[in-house]
Amino acid sequence: MGEMGATQFFKVDVEKETSVKIILEMVFEAMKEKGYDPVNQIVGYIMSGDPTYITSHNNARSMIQKVERDELVEELLTEYINTKLLK
Repeated sequence: MGEMGATQFFKVDVEKETSVKIILEMVFEAMKEKGYDPVNQIVGYIMSGDPTYITSHNNARSMIQKVERDELVEELLTEYINTKLLK
């Protein structure tokens, strides 16, 4: 058993990052096509876990459920950091 105060490392496979990014892009476009605010709807899904925040248009709901919500948050945060903070 490791030390309780030790920092643990977490690494995501590059392939998984790519698929999460593609899924987010596809879901974003499907939400826009149906007239929803994609940011609000995706946040609602991430916070609640309720898939009904995501439209079923173009299989968006099915696709987003293939990704863990923490992976969605990680992708969004990584992209934000890379584009806003590490310019």
